[in-house]
Formats: sequence, structure tokens, C-alpha cells
Amino acid sequence: MSEMNETHANETARVGRFRYVIGGTFFCMVLVNYLDRVNLSTAGPAMMKELHLSESTFGILASAFTWTYLVFQLPAGLLLDRMGVKWLVRVGSFLWAIPTLLTAVLSGLGPLILVRVFLGLTEGPIVPAASKATGYWFPFRERGFATSLFESGSKVSNVIGVPLCALVISEWGWRWAFVWTAGISLVFAIWFWIIYRDPEDQPRLSKAELEYIQDNGAQSVGLPVPGEGLGFLLRQRKVWGLAIGCFAYNYAIFVFLTWLPDYFVHATGMKILKSGLFTAIPWTFGSLGDLLIGGLLVDILIRRGFDSSRVRKWMIVIGLLMGVAVVGAGSTHSPAVAITWISVAVMGVCITAPVFWAIPSIIAPIGRVGTVSGIMNMTGMIAALVSPIVTGFILTATGSFALDFLIIAVVLLVGIYAILGPLGQIEQIPAPARDGSASTSDPRLPA
Repeated sequence: MSEMNETHANETARVGRFRYVIGGTFFCMVLVNYLDRVNLSTAGPAMMKELHLSESTFGILASAFTWTYLVFQLPAGLLLDRMGVKWLVRVGSFLWAIPTLLTAVLSGLGPLILVRVFLGLTEGPIVPAASKATGYWFPFRERGFATSLFESGSKVSNVIGVPLCALVISEWGWRWAFVWTAGISLVFAIWFWIIYRDPEDQPRLSKAELEYIQDNGAQSVGLPVPGEGLGFLLRQRKVWGLAIGCFAYNYAIFVFLTWLPDYFVHATGMKILKSGLFTAIPWTFGSLGDLLIGGLLVDILIRRGFDSSRVRKWMIVIGLLMGVAVVGAGSTHSPAVAITWISVAVMGVCITAPVFWAIPSIIAPIGRVGTVSGIMNMTGMIAALVSPIVTGFILTATGSFALDFLIIAVVLLVGIYAILGPLGQIEQIPAPARDGSASTSDPRLPA
């Protein structure tokens, strides 16, 4: 390790590490949220058989979560910037256990769609809340790993959640997969109520660590400035470049989240338990890429003096290019070939995730991280809404995933263009000049 990294490690040890308790809490939050998504994808083959659903109909059910999740992104971002992280997550974490539990006792397609719609509403503020809280709790030079810490929960959910759901389904039936995930949600809700406060209000945080966080580029906890609201942000090229890039990421990731277990069953003839184990392999690579490359390596490169904007942009470009490898899995029936191409693609796309989610806390004006996160995630959720449906209908029509995977590759290339073009320099958006004065930004954030 370089002398610079040793100095950083020693400084971190001296001031304390309570901020990583908060980071771990948001990891658990995202993990629990995504368990509520992989339980449906893993149970998909059994549900389709028992409830007599076609692939296209199941694609509609899988996308129902996204309908309200998408619509609620902008309101959730605005609420986060006005109300703060604490209360929205406290209430939401109790509420989202309800539709998960109801899924276990309902049978009709209509009622199942309704509970998935309610789940999307209750989980809407969660990832923007994690992004906003990370901006408050972590210095600029630790932002990459801190973001990858919470964001990797979405990948680890597949590593542990898919095999466990597959085991539960094999032993007790698909309904029990929703019972145990609802129980985990309630446990998390209690923990979050106990542990989370903003840094200035957290009695467990030492004065030295608070000063370390605030003096090294953490975003200010404060109310938004008038004139820098939704309309102002929607006129910024940076915001749209980020949003289109996130659309590409989410298109790929939600095809993987929704259809990978069925892909291994459909393309290679595996049984559901084996498909669950195989699905965990690419998500293991994805989790490692998320944490070690998209998070830790980004921070190391920035601490060693590389331009922070270039590091983040090229990490996204490389990751999305790796995602194009999914095309190789489209026409094979070999489990070994399929798992190789899928693992490369999933790992590449996962590398980009923490980089994407670090950017709102860097480019947003003071008090507007939630709104920028909401815009980004809303655009991404349009992809999440469309991709399971498109994949299901094309699979029904062609009997193959080849065309679905080719569409993923094209969308990822569009995302690369958005990152290299409209996003521009990854730096805080200047506030609009007032009364002829110069634009302003948070002085604690590096340019």
C-alpha cells in the first residue's frame, strides 16, 4: 500500500469508524429491498406453473413493482430534501414488509399485481435516501467505497437470496419465500429506528470523527436553496447524461434480476434449485466488482492523484462495455459457456453501480441530492419497467433469449455515449447567479 493510503488508514483509525456502521446499515437496507425483488424472480417458474401464467404475463407481474416505484421517484427525492432521511426510511421500512407478506397468501393475478404496486410505493425513497445519507456521512475520498457498500446490497441479495429462496421453494413451496423475506424486513425496520440519525444529531459519533467527515468533503446537511429546484435541475445536461447512463445500467440489471433463473432453466434445461445456484455465480462476481473495483479501486485511484471525474467516467464506460458480453450467452445451451458470458456481463454492469450512485452527492447543489437521485433513479426505473416486459414478450415470440441480450448490448452502448458526452465533468452544478453575483457551490466539495 502506498504511503498516501497508509496515512489515510491511520487517520481513519484515529478518528473512529462509526460512519461505517451507518454504511453497513444502508447495505442491509438495500439488501433487504432487493430480497423483495429476487424472491419473485426465483419463485417465477413455480408461480407460473401453479397460477398458469405465461412468460409474457409473468413479465407484467414482475414489472408491476416498478410502476409506482418509478412514479414515486421525483416526489420521494423532493420529500427527502425537505424531510430528511430518518423519517422517510423509518416509516417505509415498516410498510414495505406488508405487501411482501401478502404475496404469500394471495393467488389471483390482479391481487398479486396490486401488492407489487404497493411494494414499489413503499420502497420508492430507499436508494435515493442511501445516496443522500452517504453524502452526509462520508468524506469525498471515501465516497466510492461507501457508495459501493450500500449499492452492493443489491448484488449480494442475489448471491445469498436466490439460493436461499430456491431452497425454501424446493422444500416448502414458493409462498414461504415471501414469508421469510417479510420477517427480515421487520428486523431491519427495528434496527434502523434505533441506529440512524444525521451526523450532527448522532450521540454515538465522536467529535473527532464528525470533524473529519465535515472537513473532508461531506455534503452539508441543510435545506435546498430557492431557485435550484426541479425545473433548474431538469435543464442541466449533467443531470440528463447521468439519467440516460442510469437507464442503460438499469435496463441490463433488471433483465438479469428478473430473468436469470428462468434463463438457466429455459436455455440449459436446469431444475429450479440448480438454476438458483448457478444464478448466484455471476452475482458473486458482480458483488466483488461492485465493492472492489467500482468502490475501493475508484477511491484508491483518486487518493493517488488521478483526476476524480475521469476515473469515475471511464470506470462506467469500461463496465458497460463488459456488459455487452451478454450477447455471447444468447445462443448457447452449454452451462459453462452461458455462465462465463453472463458472469462477465453482470460483473461489468455491477462495477458501474456505485459510481453512478456516488455522482448525485457530487454534482447536486446543496440540499438537492435527493432530487438529483430521484431524477436519475426515475429514468432508470423506466428501463426497469420496460425491460422485464420486453424480455418476456420477445421470449414468448422467439423461444430464445438471443434477441433480448442483443437489445441489452445496444442500450448499453447508448449509455456509454451519454456518459462520454452530456454528463461532462463530474463536479457540483453551479448555482444560478443572482443579482449579477458569481455562481456558488459547496466549498467543502472538491472541484
